[in-house]
This record gives sequence, structure tokens and C-alpha cells, in this order.
Amino acid sequence: MMSAPAGQEAAEHSGLHKFVSAVFYAGSSFLITVVNKTVLTSFRFPSYMCLGIGQMITTLVVLYAAKKRKTVQFQDFDKSVLLKMFPLPLLYVGNHITGLASTKKLSLPMFTVLRKFTILMTMILEIYILRKTFPKRLVYSVVAIIFGAMVAASSDLAFDVESYTFILLNDAFTAASGVYTKKKLGIEGLGKYGVLFYNSLIIVIPTLLASAFTGDLHKAVTFEDWVKATFICCFLMSCFMGFVLMYSIVLCSHYNSALTTTVVGAIKNVAVAFIGIFVGGDYLFSWTNFLGLSICMSGGLVYSYLTFNNETSGKNTEGTQELKIHIAEDLKEKYSAS
Repeated sequence: MMSAPAGQEAAEHSGLHKFVSAVFYAGSSFLITVVNKTVLTSFRFPSYMCLGIGQMITTLVVLYAAKKRKTVQFQDFDKSVLLKMFPLPLLYVGNHITGLASTKKLSLPMFTVLRKFTILMTMILEIYILRKTFPKRLVYSVVAIIFGAMVAASSDLAFDVESYTFILLNDAFTAASGVYTKKKLGIEGLGKYGVLFYNSLIIVIPTLLASAFTGDLHKAVTFEDWVKATFICCFLMSCFMGFVLMYSIVLCSHYNSALTTTVVGAIKNVAVAFIGIFVGGDYLFSWTNFLGLSICMSGGLVYSYLTFNNETSGKNTEGTQELKIHIAEDLKEKYSAS
């Protein structure tokens, strides 16, 4: 199987689509963080799982209605869908469970640095699963992101085996989910809307049963703030933003690589940390942490520049080659005529 260079996607999608989809994903990720924090922290809603179920159901309702109105198209459900989607739903569930478990005992600095290993794992999986190759400059920028995160967290090295295990598993599930999402987008009959719809459809029933079995569903149903209009509004906003976030991830993966989607998420997190220095008052400033964040952000910006600037370079090179071909053909016809 031939390897696909990382810059090959430049020929498939315009630079504007690649850039806008990345910004859309970063913005959606930031907004849902704010909305979820309001629901889970300000209102003290007791169930992460039931909030996720609400987001899945919203995704199913929106896409089913759009399919009925012929706004979007994807294949009807049959047995082949399960084979086409495998193992994406399992990776999504694993990502969700390990993500929640990894936040229990881990400090924020160490959580930040260990989550950055998702980027490295995504790059490795793209090389082995999608057969891609990456320019050395992109590899160096990824190394800079991880190194910066390690510097930022170097002042907080409290070791907890359980939390470290869960977060590294979460990194692996996140990376595999991103890479397989990219792979499934190319399967006939699915596309980005089919991947979104059937991933939610396959997951929602087992998740609902799990929440009922653990008592999570009972806590959510008996939550006292269901009578408050403000809470209902925030809950519905979170459900809708869950759909928007999932769509933005698939869209970013469609126009870019899985690695680019992962790096965009990392840049967003670092940007939020920078904002926390000046807004909110809960950031404990230290020069080591600030230096690490700066290195991490610089690596992310360099990666972004190399990725999106490569689009322009690729088009210029392609245009030059086409010009050379046309000139050669004209000369050939001229000499043949003479």
C-alpha cells in the first residue's frame, strides 16, 4: 500500500475549508466547555452520563429530521452499517469512560501534560493505520508541544498509578477514535453525517442501560432543578452544543488530518489556560508553568502555520507543474506540425 504524505490533502480541499473547519472546531470546543461547566458545576447536575445521552439523542433527532427533509444524505440502516462503523463506537465509549475516570485524582498540570501524548499517539496511528508520512518540521512542532506541556507540569509531579493509567488509556482511545473517524469518512454510504448518526445510534442504548444500572439515570430524573427555566435552557443548550461539537470534530477531520484535529484541540486548551492567567483568578502563576505553556503554544502555532501554509505551497507547485505540461504539449504539437 502506498503511503500518503500529510500534505496530500491540500490537493483535495481548499485552504479556506481546512482553516475554517479547524476554527469552527476550536470555537465549538470552547463554547461547550463553558456550557457544560454551567450545567455540571453551577447547577450541580449529578450525571455526566445523562448529559452525554442528551447530546447523543439531539444528534439523532437533528440528523434524522435533516435526512427526512433531504437536507443531508446517508445510507439507511442495515447489517452492513455495523461492520462499516466498527470499531468506532467502542472507541468512543472507551474514550468517554477513561476520560471521566482520569480526572478523579490527577492535578490539572499533570492532566494537561499527559493529555498532550494524544498528539504523539495520533501521529503514530496515522503512520501505521492510514499509511501517512509527515515532514520533519511537523514532527519537530509536535515534539515542541509535548516538551512545553512537560515543562509546564514539571513543578507538579505527584505520581498516581491509577490516574496515570486511566489518562494514558484515554489518550490511546482519543487518538484511535480520531484516526478511525478519518478512515470511516471515506467509506461509501456513510460520509460525515452517517458516521455521526450511526455512532450515536449504536452507543445511545448501551449508555442509557448503563446509566440506569448504576443509578445515574435516577439521580438525573429526580434532580430538583428541572422546574427552573434557566436550568432547562442551559441543559438544552448543552445538548445542542454536544451535537455541534461532534459535527465540528467530524468536519475538521474531513477537511484536515486526524493529527491536525488533535493539535487544534490542544491549542484551544492552552489558549484557555492563557486566558485563565488574566481572567477568573484561579490560576496559580509560576514562571515554569508560564514558560511551558508558551513553548506549547508556539509549537501549536508553528504546526498550524506549516499545515495551512502548505495548502498554498501545494497549489502553487501544482499550478507550476500544469503550466510545464501545457508548454511541453504546445511545443510537441508545434514541432509535429512542422
